[in-house]
Amino acid sequence: MMQFVIPTAIPTRTIDAPNFSTSRFRAEREADWIAFDFLLTKLEKKGAKALTSDELLQLPLLYRATLSSLSIARATSLDKALLDHLEALSIRGYFLVYGVRESRWNRLRRFFLYDWPAAVRSVWKETLIIALVILLGALTSYSLVSSNPEWYFNFVDEEMSGGRDPRATAEYLQTTLGHGKAAAEKGESGLHVFATYLFTHNSRVSILSFALGFAFGVPTLMLEYYQGIGLGAMMAVFSAKGLGFDFGGWLFIHGTTELFAAALSGAAGLRIGTAVVFPGARGRLQAASAAGRTAGKVMVGVILMLFAAGLLEGFGRQLIADTMLRYAIGTLMLLFWLAYYYIPRREDVT
Repeated sequence: MMQFVIPTAIPTRTIDAPNFSTSRFRAEREADWIAFDFLLTKLEKKGAKALTSDELLQLPLLYRATLSSLSIARATSLDKALLDHLEALSIRGYFLVYGVRESRWNRLRRFFLYDWPAAVRSVWKETLIIALVILLGALTSYSLVSSNPEWYFNFVDEEMSGGRDPRATAEYLQTTLGHGKAAAEKGESGLHVFATYLFTHNSRVSILSFALGFAFGVPTLMLEYYQGIGLGAMMAVFSAKGLGFDFGGWLFIHGTTELFAAALSGAAGLRIGTAVVFPGARGRLQAASAAGRTAGKVMVGVILMLFAAGLLEGFGRQLIADTMLRYAIGTLMLLFWLAYYYIPRREDVT
């Protein structure tokens, strides 16, 4: 029968079991592990300011001592519970001693001050393209409805429009804007129903335009064009009754935020679509993954913008009936978003 013998030329390392028992190993080194765990816990709860100068100097020494214990424990095959404990302690020590630690508040602060605006600025070309597509859709429907009012019913759902169509009188249309005697008597014009519809509709289209961006950006462009269709058709109806300026104020108070968010969602989807079509030197998956990280930051901001638009739409527009004040609020919101996104910040350069 053949036997396999380890050649004597290859040195082997043997450990004397009695001299390397778990209990003896723990007794010799456990004090360092306990001290290291205490400092890590203190560092996790209160930060580096809670440590004294001696403790700060002791921290890396205890970390290296723990790593040494872990190395010996692995080489000598000590019990698994002790090995797991040392591994967990070493991982904690690595992230707390050498890792970059940042509080949740600082992460939120960084996102709102730097990451979100930087992501929006990086898709400025796509944002401009989407804004032009929305404008093109609005101009198309506006011109068609102005020349033939029957086109309106091809663009806007008759039930959800609540009678705001070419057949309505100027007096009725004015009450839907929060003006007129009828609106004052009712206390509200029922416009919140239509406002809710618009908000839900625009939010759905915005999310879809982002989600479908992977299909080479084509569905995104189509959805954003459709976004402008309803807007232009409604503008044509009110303009034909001499209420174009008032309708603009009714829309402007929240529209500058909501349409900006729609343009950004389309830009996020288009960024992913262009990365798939034109990946450059990288692979398609790698390019799409990088674009997705940027687009994801943009979309987090879009959700917050839509929430802000919903507040302006649900409260500001219902409570503020003065057309000029509506225009002023909408203009201030637009200037706020432009300044927030596009004014450069020092940390972006460093």
